Amino acid sequence: MKKTEDSQKFRVFIIICAGQFVSILGSGLTNFAIGIWVFQKTGSVTNFALTILAIALPSIVISPFAGTFIDRWDRRRTMMLADVAAGMCSLAIGLLLYFERLQIWHVCLIIAVAAVASVIQELAFTASAQLLVPKEQLGRASGMMEIGPAIAQIASPLLAGMLLAATSIYWVLVIDFATFLFAVSATAIVRIPKPTGAAEGESASGSLLKEAMAGLAFIKTQPGLTRLLYFFTIFNFIVSSLNVVLTPMWFGIASVEVVGRMVSISSFGMLAGSIVLSVWGGPSRRIRGMLGFAAIFGLSLILMGLRPSIPLISFACFGLLFTVPIILGCNQAIWLSQTPPNMQGRVGSIRMMIEWSATPLAYLIAGPLADKIFEPLLAAGGPLAGSLGKFIGVGPGRGIALLVMTLGALVLLLAMAGCMNSQLRDVETEQQGAPVEEASIEESDEAVVESKSAVSLYGD
Repeated sequence: MKKTEDSQKFRVFIIICAGQFVSILGSGLTNFAIGIWVFQKTGSVTNFALTILAIALPSIVISPFAGTFIDRWDRRRTMMLADVAAGMCSLAIGLLLYFERLQIWHVCLIIAVAAVASVIQELAFTASAQLLVPKEQLGRASGMMEIGPAIAQIASPLLAGMLLAATSIYWVLVIDFATFLFAVSATAIVRIPKPTGAAEGESASGSLLKEAMAGLAFIKTQPGLTRLLYFFTIFNFIVSSLNVVLTPMWFGIASVEVVGRMVSISSFGMLAGSIVLSVWGGPSRRIRGMLGFAAIFGLSLILMGLRPSIPLISFACFGLLFTVPIILGCNQAIWLSQTPPNMQGRVGSIRMMIEWSATPLAYLIAGPLADKIFEPLLAAGGPLAGSLGKFIGVGPGRGIALLVMTLGALVLLLAMAGCMNSQLRDVETEQQGAPVEEASIEESDEAVVESKSAVSLYGD
């Protein structure tokens, strides 16, 4: 009986996952198209950076309170409302464009609202995964959740470029709006169980601020999860630094066309890693998988900086991106299995806020570090040109390559430190204050209305 029930819940997870995949693809189209519109209209990198900041900062600020609402509200309705809000943002941009009223501040404001909706939707979906997926299948589920972003990273720029060349930005926005409708429809035909009332979650009820901080309080009581949060905050800082410096390094040795092809080919590594994790499910000790693939990530960075060779860089980048969904998936599965069901939103939001807070800091530091310190070291006649330069090359981009190799070495040290830390190694055996393996199958208040849909989805 339990096996049949688990199978039915997993089917619901797949349906929601499919809807979100389509939605993510549509959002990728719009993000790419709007970025082009902003840069073409203003010719300013600063204005383009403002749009990125408009996505990042509201997400960091709102995430703790978003988690509180997710734990308070029905998660199915929350996902639907978040998708509707994001769809309305795309519609608003389209209308402003049509009436020729769209300004940069409009774009920043609207995409900030869309970013908040995206955070709420992501947290609600992630929190629901524990209620729909058996504990032993959380690794596979995490891999499936990474497939959508991986495909969107590959396909969105290509499809958006084709649409913009053949039609106009309006059709991109129309398609994006349609994808949100698809996601809402997929969520509407299923039901999600309510979480059980674990002791930590019940004792934390009260004011909005108290409930928002309950996630942080819970993490503090779990030494392994605390170390895991430290690990990923540092790891996210390194990854965010790479986002700033990798493209300038590549442009130092290749044309725009060559770099574009290299990035597209390498991006298949992320898709391959997502598929492998969704089929494999990850190792039985997920922390070992996370630390092991983090070490491969670091080695790939070192390999990427060794020589100014397009084939070598492409191979290293493919390996790098292959590890990402497995690292993220193992991490996600650990958090899902070690957090009480009715605290998933609050714990997930605090975790998101802390990990994401490293991103703006990395953006501020990485650029000056590359321009003022590392590039001059390996410029022609630079301090390291006659020594290290003989091995990794001299000229534009080679100083950044040294920075990339340094970041790779830091990831290796981080993985080694994780292996030596007993609390992090034992995070999956940490005793929690309440069992989290089983979720209540109590139906939501609209279950009777949805009974026909439930029968058609679940079978006999």
